[in-house]
Amino acid sequence: MSKGNINISTENIFPIIKKFLYSDHDIFLRELVSNATDATLKLKHLISIGEAKGEFKDPQIEIKIDKKKKTLHIIDRGIGMTKEEVEKYINEIAFSGAEEFVEKYKDKIEDAGIIGRFGLGFYSSFMVADKVEILSKSYKKGTKAVRWECDGSPVYTLENIDKKDTGTEIILHISKDEKEFLKEERINELLTKYNRFMPIPIKHGTREETKTVGEGKDAKEEKYTVDNIINNPNPAWTKKPTDLKEEDYKSFYHELYPMQFEEPLFNIHLNVDYPFNLTGILYFPRITKNIDIQKDRIQLYQNQVFVTDNVEGIVPDFLQMLRGVIDSPDIPLNVSRSYLQSDGAVKKISGYITKKVADKLYKLFKDNRDDFEKKWEDIKIIIEYGMLSEDKFFDKAQKFALYPTVDNTYFTLDELKEKIEKSQTDKDGNLIVLYTSDKDKQHSYIETAKAKGYEVLLLDSPIVSHLIQKLETANEKVKFTRVDADFIDNLIKKDDTKISKLTEDEKTKLEGFIKEIVPAEKYTVQMEALDSNENPFIITQPEFMRRYKEMSQSGGGGMMGMGAMPEMYNLIINTNNPLMDKILKAKKNRSKYVNQALDLAKLSQSLLTGKDMTDFIKRSFDLMK
Repeated sequence: MSKGNINISTENIFPIIKKFLYSDHDIFLRELVSNATDATLKLKHLISIGEAKGEFKDPQIEIKIDKKKKTLHIIDRGIGMTKEEVEKYINEIAFSGAEEFVEKYKDKIEDAGIIGRFGLGFYSSFMVADKVEILSKSYKKGTKAVRWECDGSPVYTLENIDKKDTGTEIILHISKDEKEFLKEERINELLTKYNRFMPIPIKHGTREETKTVGEGKDAKEEKYTVDNIINNPNPAWTKKPTDLKEEDYKSFYHELYPMQFEEPLFNIHLNVDYPFNLTGILYFPRITKNIDIQKDRIQLYQNQVFVTDNVEGIVPDFLQMLRGVIDSPDIPLNVSRSYLQSDGAVKKISGYITKKVADKLYKLFKDNRDDFEKKWEDIKIIIEYGMLSEDKFFDKAQKFALYPTVDNTYFTLDELKEKIEKSQTDKDGNLIVLYTSDKDKQHSYIETAKAKGYEVLLLDSPIVSHLIQKLETANEKVKFTRVDADFIDNLIKKDDTKISKLTEDEKTKLEGFIKEIVPAEKYTVQMEALDSNENPFIITQPEFMRRYKEMSQSGGGGMMGMGAMPEMYNLIINTNNPLMDKILKAKKNRSKYVNQALDLAKLSQSLLTGKDMTDFIKRSFDLMK
């Protein structure tokens, strides 16, 4: 037996490890199982290239709890360590055993999964254990097994022992404050969280199964015990897309999200090995109109080890509403935000994912447009958000982003421009794109526009004001205007103008009557000669005011304080409507006529509430008497 001091720069290393090395104590199990996996995959590789003898059969990592001794055991059948390697890799903290291994065999390595780290990962054990033992036997012929022990101080013991099988067993003597890690269900929970897709089978306890023995009347059920393997060593994202069917992708989706009963719309299989390594599967779920609550559903892995479900910095912001898995050995297990913001490889990964998603969406659109149109309502938030936040995605999306009309016809922007060019170009050469954000509330305005032969888009996402601002900037002479922003002839101004039936004196007198009754702080009165069949009073809200108010309320827009501004509307008075004669000639009911017409206009815009609604109902009955 030998004793010594661990080669560290300060004796305070263990308190630092316990308090600061990892944010969560439960990470220790992830680290130890990762090390066990690395050791097992290394042995597999050495056998495959003839550096180690024997067969790589029945590889397994076993996790055991001894409640009497209050110990947790992590056992692997990997390469093991000699006495000298324990001295080197365990006692010299932060030296990476994998580094030397990779350097030695770099010309022969094809499987990136063998690249791992020893060192501080192992020392995370002391966050939960008062004492740690290592029992290890190297695969190298003629070497003796060793036992290493340390009680959380820099002092350790190292001795030779008898051990039959190659591999390593880590024994954690769990401290009093960490008793939760002696519970089977807690260990199961951690293994499922961090290691359920590790490439080596992980055994934790046993389970009972039942089989039928015999036939007919002699048949009976017999129970038997099998190893409880808690992980899937070959998850879908590690396979080639050509080896998977649609059912395989859906099955894996429900393996990732067992409580999600709705099927995903479609998936994108990621697979790249240059200039970085990355695999994964992203799923498009059905998205609600609420953007914020959809995030943190993508799981990030490093060589099939779970790292985090906060993929900010790795996955573009607009794609964080997706679900699925991303796996990259180029991302460290202990991801920090500062690392993600500064690392060049991570930025390339983000750009690659954006491009891959855009290419997939275009392919889906091109291959089966009808199906793509049916899914548009469920995916439009993601695509519109991407167009708004990522310039490269905005450019690519021009080929597949859709603009539905109120009649459920879908156009790309180029198709739409071609369709409405003749009818919706105004006298100044601007192409006016009409849209509604609510088919029911703006129904009368939509019908007026359709009667003119105009197309009206249905753009009802919460970020539409921001998006159309960007579309206008990118498309010169194209203007988006909500269908209730003004009377239709003012929205798309042509050369022809209608003549008012009223004289100038009558118009001035009428305007005076109306302004006496209509509150000036809320309405700007606008006298217009419209068709006599059009409504007498029409309420509109200027596109500029409404759009920037919405942009301010949803964040951005470049106009501070717009969200707090009072509501202002235009009140268009149709001077050709027969009601104007009544108002001009009325003696007794003039104010009632004006208020009634105003309230009807407010009613069409869903602005009539409270006391105004009560007064309107009473006035309506009075006028009927």
